Amino acid sequence: MPSATSNGIRIAIDRGGTFCDFWARIAGREDDVIFKLLSVSPDEYPDAPSEGIRRILEIASGKPVPRGQKLDLSTVESIRMGTTVATNALLERKGERVALLISKGFRDLLIIGNQARPHIFDLSVRKLDRLYEKVIEIDERVTIEGFAEDPEPKPIDTSTDPDLVEGLTGEAVRILKRPDYDLVRKQLEELWSQGFRSLAIALMHSYAFNDHETAIAELAQEMGFKVAVSSLLQPQIKIVPRAQSATADAYLSPIIQDYLDGFRDCFKEGFSGSDANKLLLSQSDGGLTSSNKFTGLRAILSGPAGGVVGCARTCYDEAEGTPVLGFDMGGTSTDVSRYGGVFEHVFESTTAEVTIQSPQLDINTVAAGGGSMLFWKNGLFVVGPESAGAHPGPACYGKGGPLTITDANFFLGRILQDYFPRPLDYDSVQKQMLHLTDQVNAEKVGGAKLTPEEVAMGFLQVANAAMTRPIRTLSEGRGFETSSHNLACFGGAGGQHATAVARDLGIRRVLIHRLSSILSAYGMALADVVVEVREPEAVAYDESTIQRIRTRLDGLCAKATEGLVSQGFQPHQVSHECFLNMRYRGSDTALMIPEPEDGTKFDEAFVARHQREFGFTQPREILVDDLRVRGIGKGVEVEQSSPFEQLRGLKPIYIDAAEASSVQKVYFENEGWMETPIFHLAKLTRDRKIRGPAMIIDETQTIVLDPASEATILQAHVIIELLDTSKSKLGTKNVDPIALSVFGHRFMNVAEQMGQTFQKTSISTNIKERLDYSCAVFSKEGGLVANAPHIPGHLGSMSYAIAYQARKYPKGQLKPGDVLLSNHPSSGGTHLPDLTVTTPVFDPDDPETILFFVANRGHHADIGGITAGSMPPNSTELWQEGAAVDSFKLVKEGVFDEEGVTKILYHDPAQYPGCSGTRTLKDNIADLKAAIASNHRGIHLITALVREYTWPVVQFYMDAIQKNAEASVRDLLRKFSKRFQGQPLEAVDYLDDGTPLALKITIDGETGSAKFDFTGTGPEAYNNLNTPPAVMYSGIIYCLRSMISSDIPLNQGCLSPIDIYCPPNTILSPSLKAATVGSNVESSQRIVDLVFKAFRAAGASQGTCNNLTFGYGGNTSSSPSSSSSKDNSSDRKGFGYYETIAGGAGAGANWDGQSGVHTHITNTRMTDPETFEKRYPVLLREFSIRHGSGGKGRHPGGDGCIRDIELRLPMQVSILSERRVIAPYGMAGGEEGQRGRNLWIRKDPFDATTRTISLGGKATVMMNKGDRIIVQTPGGGGYGRPLGSQSIVPGDVEEVMDDEKVEAYIRPPHLFHARASGSVVERQLQATSN
Repeated sequence: MPSATSNGIRIAIDRGGTFCDFWARIAGREDDVIFKLLSVSPDEYPDAPSEGIRRILEIASGKPVPRGQKLDLSTVESIRMGTTVATNALLERKGERVALLISKGFRDLLIIGNQARPHIFDLSVRKLDRLYEKVIEIDERVTIEGFAEDPEPKPIDTSTDPDLVEGLTGEAVRILKRPDYDLVRKQLEELWSQGFRSLAIALMHSYAFNDHETAIAELAQEMGFKVAVSSLLQPQIKIVPRAQSATADAYLSPIIQDYLDGFRDCFKEGFSGSDANKLLLSQSDGGLTSSNKFTGLRAILSGPAGGVVGCARTCYDEAEGTPVLGFDMGGTSTDVSRYGGVFEHVFESTTAEVTIQSPQLDINTVAAGGGSMLFWKNGLFVVGPESAGAHPGPACYGKGGPLTITDANFFLGRILQDYFPRPLDYDSVQKQMLHLTDQVNAEKVGGAKLTPEEVAMGFLQVANAAMTRPIRTLSEGRGFETSSHNLACFGGAGGQHATAVARDLGIRRVLIHRLSSILSAYGMALADVVVEVREPEAVAYDESTIQRIRTRLDGLCAKATEGLVSQGFQPHQVSHECFLNMRYRGSDTALMIPEPEDGTKFDEAFVARHQREFGFTQPREILVDDLRVRGIGKGVEVEQSSPFEQLRGLKPIYIDAAEASSVQKVYFENEGWMETPIFHLAKLTRDRKIRGPAMIIDETQTIVLDPASEATILQAHVIIELLDTSKSKLGTKNVDPIALSVFGHRFMNVAEQMGQTFQKTSISTNIKERLDYSCAVFSKEGGLVANAPHIPGHLGSMSYAIAYQARKYPKGQLKPGDVLLSNHPSSGGTHLPDLTVTTPVFDPDDPETILFFVANRGHHADIGGITAGSMPPNSTELWQEGAAVDSFKLVKEGVFDEEGVTKILYHDPAQYPGCSGTRTLKDNIADLKAAIASNHRGIHLITALVREYTWPVVQFYMDAIQKNAEASVRDLLRKFSKRFQGQPLEAVDYLDDGTPLALKITIDGETGSAKFDFTGTGPEAYNNLNTPPAVMYSGIIYCLRSMISSDIPLNQGCLSPIDIYCPPNTILSPSLKAATVGSNVESSQRIVDLVFKAFRAAGASQGTCNNLTFGYGGNTSSSPSSSSSKDNSSDRKGFGYYETIAGGAGAGANWDGQSGVHTHITNTRMTDPETFEKRYPVLLREFSIRHGSGGKGRHPGGDGCIRDIELRLPMQVSILSERRVIAPYGMAGGEEGQRGRNLWIRKDPFDATTRTISLGGKATVMMNKGDRIIVQTPGGGGYGRPLGSQSIVPGDVEEVMDDEKVEAYIRPPHLFHARASGSVVERQLQATSN
C-alpha cells in the first residue's frame, strides 16, 4: 500500500482454474520469485494463494513457516490477487440464493431479456439457468414525462404538478405510483422466513429517479439482508442489463466474501488494523481495490484483466507509440485485447448469458485454446468449441482423451516432453492422428492424400484462423489497420502460435515478456488502485451546459478521491481521468470520450473519434448520457524496462545453432520436418539473436520460431521479427480442405464486420437496437457466398434480389462507385420495409467486369403507405404498403442521390389515395448511408483477401465453400430418406383465413436431392400474406440448416440439392401487384412450421412475429390526382415505431419448448422498457410470460408473452399477426399451444367507461390517450403424449423419435460460454442473435 515502504514484499497472485500463478519482489533479492501451484490440491494444502504466500515468506525470511500457522504480514507491502471464483460461480450457476425485487408487471423480464434466442439454429433454444430463485413485484411506478422522438418538444415545468420531479439526469420524471412500504416490509419478512438473505432491487427508471429503490434497500438492510441496488451499482438506462447486473452482484458477492473470509483467517491480523489495506483485489476494469470494497459484479474478469494490464505496461512504449494487440492463449480459450496508450473499456457485456452493466476491460474470448478438440465435419477442419478440460484432458495425457490443439503441437514436435509439467503419451496421440488422417483422406474430394503431419498442421492453421477473427475485428472494426500493431503473446500456449498468428494478421513484430506465462499475476503487481464513479446525464453538449458538466465532473472527482483516501492514499497520490459518454441525437451509439489533454473540447474529440471509427459525422446535436471519473491511486511503482529503448542502436550477435542445448525435429508448414535447435531462455544473455527455425523454452513456456523469423533477446523480453509475412501460394485445381476451412472463417469475418459496421453507423432503432438487418457477400451471378447468421428470414431471399440486379444491368451499365437500392417483390424483395442495398465490385484492371457483389438488407421503421410503421394489417394492394423500388442507383459513380431517394421514399408514396410518404425520412437516409458504409467495409476486406491470395484463388474458394454446403445438405437428406424408408413427407397447415399451405417432399436417397412441391396451396389472397418466392427459399434454407447439428457455411449451396415447385397464382406465387407486407414476418413463419411438420422435427412454434406498429404524422393526399393540392393534403411531423414480440417455441423429442423467445424466421431484439418509454409516448404496463400457454406433452411447448402498452398520446396503432385462429400444432401426440389474442382496452371518450375489445389477428385503429393494447402471443406446441394421458390429438402422428437420433441431427452438440465478452464478442452475439 502507499503507506508502506518500498522495502516491503509485494506479492501478486492470479488464481486461475487450473494453476495459481505467483510473483513476488523481495527487497535485497536480485531475482523476482516466480512459481506456479495447482489451484486445487487438497492433499497438499487447503488454499493455494495462502500456501503460495507461506512459501514466499519462507524465501524472504530464510526460515521455515509451518503449514497451519497464521501468517505474519508485517514485512509485506501488499498482496494483489485476481481470482476466478466469481467467473466460475457464474458459469456453473453456483452462487447465493437471490430474490429479485422489480417493478410490477415485469416479474419475467429477465427470462425474456431482449427476447432473442442465443443461437438461431438451435431449435431447443437452450439457455443457462437464471440467477434469481424468486421474484417479488413492487407495486410502484415512475416514467419519463417527455419523449425523445417528439418532433416538436416543449419545455416541462416540474413545479406545476406534485407528481413531477426533476430526475438525476435533469429530465422530468412522473411518479405514477408510490410504494406501500408497509406492504413491502411484509414481502421482505416473507422472504426472510423462506431463508433468503441476498436481494437484488431493480425498479423502472431508477437510473434517473432512485428514491423508491434506495428506500426499499434501507428497509431491507435494517432487516439484515445483503442488498444489491441497481441504481447504485451502475446508474445507466436499460433496466434489463441493470437488473441482471444487480442480480449478478447479489448472486456472486456473498460467494466472494465467503472465500475472502476464509482467506483472511490464514493471517494473524486477518487484514485488519495496520494490515487493513494490504489485500488488494483485481477488478474487471483493470484496477485494484481493497478487499472490503470488492464486489461480485466487478470480479468477473478479475484474472484476465491482470493480463491486459501486464501486456500494456510491459509491451507498449508511449514514446514509440505502436499499439499492441494482446493474445492470451490458455487451455480452453484465448483472450484478445488491444492497448494503444489508454485502457479501452466496455460498459455492457454478456458473460454466461448474463448481460452486465459494469466497467470491464475490453477483453474478448474465443473458443480456441490448447484443449480445444479437433474434428473433421462436413468436409471441413473444425477446432472446438468443445474442450477436453483437465479430465480426461488431451489425448497426450494418456487418459483416453480426444485429440486437441495441444496434441497437434505435440505430434509436430512443438512441445518438449521433458519440459511439460506431466508425462505425455505420444503413442495415444499418434494412434488417434493416424485414424483421423484416414478419415480425412477417405472423405475429402480430389487432390493428393494428406499425411498425418499435414492434417495436424491443418488443424493448427484453422485454430489460428479462428483466433485471428476477433483480433481483426477488434482493430479493423475501430478503424485501425491490424498490421500496424505489435502482437504481444502470453499465456501457456501463446508462444507456440505467436509467429503463425502474427503472419496471418500481417504483423511483423511479436513481443513476448519473460514472464508471459504468469503475466496476469505480474500485471496485478503493476496495476493501480482505482475508484470508478459514474452518474447519468441528459443534456446536449453546448456552451450553455459546459459549466454544469464541469461542476458535476468536479463533484465526481471529489467522490473518487474520498474513496481512495479511505483505502490509505493521500490526496496528492490521486489523479483523475474524466470522461463523457456522448452520442448524436437520434443515435444509440454512445462513445466514451476522455477529456482531451490538448485543450480541445469534448465535442470536438467526439466528432474526431466518430469519424475515425465510423467514417462519417452527423449534423446533429451531441448529447451527454453519462459522466464518468476514474480515480487512480499511485503507490510504489515497479520499475519497467522498455524493449523499444533497448532495441534502439542495438547490434545483436547471432547465436550459432551449435550453442543450442539440444536439437529436435519440428514440423513446419511448407518445410516439413526440420532439425530445430532448442535454447534455454535462462541461459541466453541480452543482445543475442536467434535465427529460425528454433525453439526457446523455460520452465513455463515454449516459443516456436518458424524458418522465416528471428528472435532478439532483451533484458525482459523476447522480440520476434517476421522476415516474410507472405502466404504460401494456393492452387485452383483441387480444393485444399485446410484452405477451405480457413476461407470459411475469412468469408464469415467479412460478413460479420459488414454487420457490425451497419449496426454501429445506423441511426434507427430498428437497425441499431433491434438489429433487424443482414449482410452478405455474393458471386457475380448473385449466388450467396457468405452470410453471417443475421436474420434467418434473409438467409435465402437476398440472393434472388442480387441475381435480379446482376441480370438487369448489361456489362458497362454499372460503374465503379454505383450502389443500387431495391425492395420490390418482382426484383427479389420480400416485404417493402426491407430495403436492399447492393454494391458491385469491379476488376481493378477492367472497370466494366464485376467480380462479386456485397449487399445488405435492413428493415426500415417507415417507408410510407396507409399506416405509420408501414406494416398495414389490412392492405390488399402493394401500393398501400409504401415505397416500391425495382432498381434505383442510390449512388452514381460515388455521388449519393439524396434528391432521388427523397422522391422515391417521401413524395412518390404520397401520390396514392390515403397514403403518406415515409414519416422518418432523416432516419431512412441516415440508415441508407450506413448500409453503403457497410458494403464499403465488405469491399475493403474482400479486396484485402484478394491482395493476399489473388482473385482466382478467392473465386475458386468462393465456389468451393458453396459446394461444401451443398454436400452437407445432401448428406442430411440422405439420412431423412433412410429414416422415413424412402417415403414422401407430406404436411398441410392453414393460415388464419383458412388458406391451405400444402407441401410434399420427395427425397432421392441416392443423390441426396429433394423436390419440395407446394401443390395444393391456396390461391393469392385478398390480404397481405401473399408471399414472393424468395421468402419460400429462406424458410427452406433455414429449416435445413437447423436440422444439421454441426456448423456449415451458409450460402447458395444449401439450396443446390433442392428443386422447388409451386403452381402459379397461389399465395406463395402471387401476382406482382399483390400486397406482401405480411409475407416475410407471418407467411414465412407458417412455411417453416409446414416444413418442420413434414419432417416431424418438433411441435410448432408460435408461428407469428406479432407485428405491432404505432405512430402519427406524415404527408397524405386524398387521391392520386390531388397530390399537389394543399387543400386536399396534410403534412404533419411525426414518427413511426415497429416491433415484433416473442412467444413460445415448439418442443422436440428431447427438449422442452423455450418460453418468451423469438422463433424461427426472425430473431430481432426487443427495445429495453426504459428506452422504449423514454423514446416514445407510451407506458409499458406489463411484459411477462403468458404462463400455461404452451402445449402439454411429454415435453411441453414454451409459453408465449403478454405485452400491455398504454398510449400517452392519440396515435394510430396496428397489429399484424397469425395463430389467432389456427393453433400451433403439437407433434407425436403433444397438445397444441394456445392461440394468441390482441385486445384493445378502450376508454370511451363520451362516458369514460372502459371496454375490452378483441382486435382479431389484423387490425388498424386510432387509439386515444389512456387506451391500451394488450398482445398475448401464442405458445409452442408440445411433443409426445403427456404422461398419464390417453387422449389422441387429431391429425398428429404419434411417433416419439429416439432421443439419440434427434441429438445426432437436430440439436447442436455443444454451446460455448465465453468468460470475457467485450466489444467484439458482444457485436458477434448481436450478429448471431439478430
